[in-house]
Amino acid sequence: MVSSEIEIVSSSSSDSKPLDQNPTAVAVEVPIIDVFSASAYGDFPKLRKFVEEDGASLSQPDVHGYYALHWAALNNFPDLAHYIIQHGGDVNATENIGQTALHWAAVQGAIAAADVLLQNGARVEAADVNGYRAVHVAAQYGQTSFLNHIIAKYHADFDAPDNEGRSPLHWAAYKGFADTVRLLLFRDASQGRQDKEGCTPLHWAALKGNVEACTVLVHAGTKQELMVKDNAGFTPVQIASDKGHQRVALFLSSQQRAQGNHWLKRICGGRIAHFGFAPILLCTIISQTVLFMNSVLAAPNLTKVTAAVGFWGWAAISFAVGSLIMLYRCSSEDPGYIKRAGDLGSHIDTEDPLLNIDLNNSSVWMGNWSQLCPTCKIIRPVRSKHCPTCNRCVEQFDHHCPWISNCVGKRNKRDFFILICMGTLTSTISAAVTVQRIWTAVPAWQTEEIWIHHVIVQYPSLVAFLCIDIIIMISTTTLTTAQASQIARNITTNELANAIRYGYLRGPDGRFRNPYNHGCRKNCADFFIQGYTDDAEIAWPPLQQVAS
Repeated sequence: MVSSEIEIVSSSSSDSKPLDQNPTAVAVEVPIIDVFSASAYGDFPKLRKFVEEDGASLSQPDVHGYYALHWAALNNFPDLAHYIIQHGGDVNATENIGQTALHWAAVQGAIAAADVLLQNGARVEAADVNGYRAVHVAAQYGQTSFLNHIIAKYHADFDAPDNEGRSPLHWAAYKGFADTVRLLLFRDASQGRQDKEGCTPLHWAALKGNVEACTVLVHAGTKQELMVKDNAGFTPVQIASDKGHQRVALFLSSQQRAQGNHWLKRICGGRIAHFGFAPILLCTIISQTVLFMNSVLAAPNLTKVTAAVGFWGWAAISFAVGSLIMLYRCSSEDPGYIKRAGDLGSHIDTEDPLLNIDLNNSSVWMGNWSQLCPTCKIIRPVRSKHCPTCNRCVEQFDHHCPWISNCVGKRNKRDFFILICMGTLTSTISAAVTVQRIWTAVPAWQTEEIWIHHVIVQYPSLVAFLCIDIIIMISTTTLTTAQASQIARNITTNELANAIRYGYLRGPDGRFRNPYNHGCRKNCADFFIQGYTDDAEIAWPPLQQVAS
C-alpha cells in the first residue's frame, strides 16, 4: 500500500526473506478536495457534500488505485466506512497489490472500522498478491489486539500460510513482536511449521536477534524446534551465531544442551532431574548435623563441653532440625500455582479462553499481553510468571530454587525465608562453637604453622565440618540478606531482574517505581503475618488500557 497524503505503507514482494513493512507518518496539510482526502482525514460533512451534492462516486479508485473505503479503514473512521459502503463502496475492492480495506485496517489496528467492514460482507480471509491476509498484516505490524479481535469474533485463520509458506507466527517472530507471538501460541498456532525455505518461526526470530521472541517460542515449544534445520542445513542457533546475535545464540545453545545432553535425564529415567538438588541439601544438613555432634560436641580428644558451649551447640542442632522441617515444607508446598484452563471447570469456554474474561473490566487483566501464558492457556495476574522448570504459572513468582526443587512464590515464600534464616543461624552458631572448641583444645604457645598443622592432623573431621559450614554460612547469609531487602521493599527477585520489561514497575515518567511498596514496616508486617504482601492497585498504566 502506498499513500499520497497521510500514510506511506511499503508493499512487500515475494522475496526470499520477509520484508519490513513499517508505516511512516507524513505530516502534510492537504486540503479536502475530494472523497479520498475527506475519507482519509475523517471529514464527514465534506464527504457527504461531495457525494450527495457533487455526485462523486465512492466505487472508483483515485489515480493511485486506492479507494475511499481504504482510507477510512486505515485511519479508523467507522462512521465514514459505513457511509461509504451504504453509498456504493465495494467492501471487498482491491488496490494495486490486491489488498482490501480490511488489510489497511490491520496496519493501524483499526478494530472499529474492521467491525464495520466485516459486518457488511468483507472477506476476513481475502489475500493480496503475496498471499497476505489481514492476520498476516496485523502480525507484521504487531497489532495484537486487532489480531485477537478478528480471530475471536470472526474466526480468522491465524495459522494460514502466505505464498512463501509463512504464517502470522513467522512474521511476528521475525519482526520481534513478542506479545503477538504469545497470542498466537496461546491460540495453538503451529510452532513447527516450516516455510518454503524450511524455516520455522524460531529461525526467523534468531535471524533478527529478537531475544524475547526467541525466549517465548522456546519456553512454549516442545524444544524440538531447536534442532530443526532449514533447507540450507542451519538450525536457529547456527543462524543466530552467523548473524552475530550472541545473546540469542548463547540462549539457544544453552537450551539445546539442556534438552539433548542433560546427564540427569539419562539417570533413573530422569527422576534425579525431577527431584533437583533437594536430596543433596537434605543429605548435607543431616551429615553436617551428625558430624557436628560427633566431631565437635562429643569428640573424646577435645576438652569437656561447658554449659555455655553445650547450650549453643544444642541450639545449633535445634535450628538444623528446624531447617529440615522447613526444607520439607518448602519442597512439598504449592508455591502459588495458578489453575490452568483445564482446571477451571466446565463453565469455561476452552475453545476461546480470551472470551471468558472481560478485558475492559477484569481485575486480572492489566492491558498487557505478556500476561498471556501460551503453555497454561490462562491470563495470569500481574507479578506472576511461568516457570519453565515446573511448567506452571506461579503467583507472585520470586524464583525457582533448585535446592528446594520447587518455585518460591506467594504461598511458600515465608517458609523459604524461615528456612534460609534457620540455615544462617545454624551455620553461624555451629561455626562459632567449632572455633571455640579448636581454640581451647590446642596449646596457645604453639606457633601459627605448628598450630594449623596440629589442628589439621589431630582434628581432620572437625576441620572438614568447619570448611563446609563456612561455605553454607556465606551462601545462606547472602541469600537471607537479599531476601530480607526484597521483603522490606515488597519486590521479588524476578521483578528486580526484569524490571525493565515490566510496565507496572515504571511510573508516568518512565523511571522505576514500585507500586507495591507500602513502606518497610507494613511490607514486613504483611509478609510475616499473612505469608505474602498484598498487591496494590496500580494507577499506571490504566486498567482499561489494552496493549496494542
